[in-house]
Amino acid sequence: MPNRLAQETSPYLQQHADNPVDWHPWGEEALARARGEDKPILLSVGYSACHWCHVMAHESFEDPAVAGVMNSLFVNIKVDREERPDLDQIYQLAHQMLAQRPGGWPLTMFLTPEGAPFFGGTYFPKEPRYNLPGFPQLLERVAQIYRDHREEIGRQNQTLLATFESMQPGEPAHHSELSLAPIEAALRSLKGNFDARQGGFGGAPKFPHPAELEFCLRRSASGGDGAAGRMATFTLERMALGGIYDQLGGGFARYSVDAEWAIPHFEKMLYDNGPLLRLCADAWTATRNPLFARVAEETAQWTMREMQSPEGGYYSSLDADSEHEEGKFYVWTPDEVRSLLTADEYAVLAPHYGLDGPPNFENSHWHLRVVRSPLEKGEEDLLASGRRKLFEAREKRVHPGRDEKILVSWNALMIAGMARAAAVFDRADWLGSATRALAFIRGTMWKNGRLFATYKDGQAHLNAYLDDYAFLLAALLELLQAEFDPGVLAFAEDLAEVLLEQFEDRDKGGFFFTSHDHEKLIHRPKPGYENATPSGNGVAAFALQRLHFLTGEARYALAAERTLAQFHAELAGHPAGHATLLAALEEHQQPTRTIILRGPPDELEPWRSELARRYAPQTMVIAIGDAAGDLPPQLAKPVGARVNAWVCEGVTCLAPIDRLEKLVEQVFKPGKIQ
Repeated sequence: MPNRLAQETSPYLQQHADNPVDWHPWGEEALARARGEDKPILLSVGYSACHWCHVMAHESFEDPAVAGVMNSLFVNIKVDREERPDLDQIYQLAHQMLAQRPGGWPLTMFLTPEGAPFFGGTYFPKEPRYNLPGFPQLLERVAQIYRDHREEIGRQNQTLLATFESMQPGEPAHHSELSLAPIEAALRSLKGNFDARQGGFGGAPKFPHPAELEFCLRRSASGGDGAAGRMATFTLERMALGGIYDQLGGGFARYSVDAEWAIPHFEKMLYDNGPLLRLCADAWTATRNPLFARVAEETAQWTMREMQSPEGGYYSSLDADSEHEEGKFYVWTPDEVRSLLTADEYAVLAPHYGLDGPPNFENSHWHLRVVRSPLEKGEEDLLASGRRKLFEAREKRVHPGRDEKILVSWNALMIAGMARAAAVFDRADWLGSATRALAFIRGTMWKNGRLFATYKDGQAHLNAYLDDYAFLLAALLELLQAEFDPGVLAFAEDLAEVLLEQFEDRDKGGFFFTSHDHEKLIHRPKPGYENATPSGNGVAAFALQRLHFLTGEARYALAAERTLAQFHAELAGHPAGHATLLAALEEHQQPTRTIILRGPPDELEPWRSELARRYAPQTMVIAIGDAAGDLPPQLAKPVGARVNAWVCEGVTCLAPIDRLEKLVEQVFKPGKIQ
């Protein structure tokens, strides 16, 4: 019989609907049952593309004997971390405190009926191995601890809650204390951690870190630090040539298990690919390296081909596994490749992708990465035709599973990436993809002036989080630069108002992760640190500052300043972990430049296109035709028979410029990436 998870929209929860475990989704029913039966809670957090989540499910949750132990001793709750990032944040942090090591997925936490954690880990095998206890024996031991050690658990809970509270940002700084010093400190830290041989930061496993790469690229333009820009572009080059990038189908995997970007953990996440698409577009404007244009093109095409729903929204992820094997969809043998290609094609493709060397993946298989480049004259066409044939053959394989829920926050990251790339490369199809995704969110996930966080199977639900509002607001600002729409600007103001009303800490500044009317949990985070996705507080501050310059609404700028003041001590103490907040700090100290273009629509486009193709990260370009309707005073510049440009530094605008070459000469400096 299916358990309660059969009624959920999350594909991850539905994967467990036929387990013999008596699973509950998180909610009052499960918590009330735990209180009523005085049973501890077993909380299992994961997501559908997670390889070790699948392993633990097959070993333990599908085993009737293990399930029997779970059902007799615990109230069992299964959570999709992508739908409930609030719960995931809290209990990952609790795990780190209790276990004194980082968490991960699957997260396995044991809670009191009140939701307070008292023991936890990540993956546990069914039988003892990897220096880990067997899961059934662990269950018995934890249940005994809960029965016999209530007082110690109570004291530990008090300490844990106090530690949670101490980790919140402290008293805000005075606005006069804000300076650019943390930006320079962060850059020094990143340079010290940079892998000059392979790109990226640190060693294995190696993650893309798009926020940090964007920060380095920005320093090349606004700080004149060419070496910083080169850290970003070299890392992107190594990633694009490595196995973390899908050399046949486009798109980036979650991370590389090695320091050379060679072998990925094969899951593909929407939230990585949106920022990396945008970063590739920006890197191309800074360098004109054709590799970045190709990767942007292939990643955008992958997104539209495999990740965009017929309704318009973007799906969440592709699994690492297919046919119960990680990476099986992506890997090859030389004989298999040879059978699909002509001799001339194979002669080019084999050394290019390392098929003439030793296998680099399990069971004598090869995962494609570029090991010989550049190509000689005449080889490009042979490589292209060979890649095409391999892609077509791969399409006939069993594809990895796809998590088809639609999340506002992750959609916003891809909308921003698509809009930016569309503006840079003049791609109406990419812009159309982004506007369709936005139309879906506005039509389906925005109700009565509030966002829902997730959608699947015709149902939008769950109160949206800080990231949903902040990321979507930032995405709207990218869309407005690709194609101005007064309705999009009005929607941006609506989102900003909810941020201020429902998320801002009115006493100390900054934004809570959950809204003021959200379910009360044991902790209410106010995060500033970068994780796999950008900091919600950083994106909110960055976007609100920019929206202020478009609308003239001073409350937006003040809320951004209060956020920077609230996180001032964190920025000073740990600057390298706060790349998005640092971008907001930079634009607070050196206000955003806004270029407003007015004129006949057919004459505006060449101006907008030329400006979009130049790297100027602290500049917004807003091109408004002569029939734009009601506009805020900041944008309502007079419209003449030809294009005029107003260059505004902060709130001060220069005299209009009516020649494109003069505007370019006045505003844009030549690139300095070394």
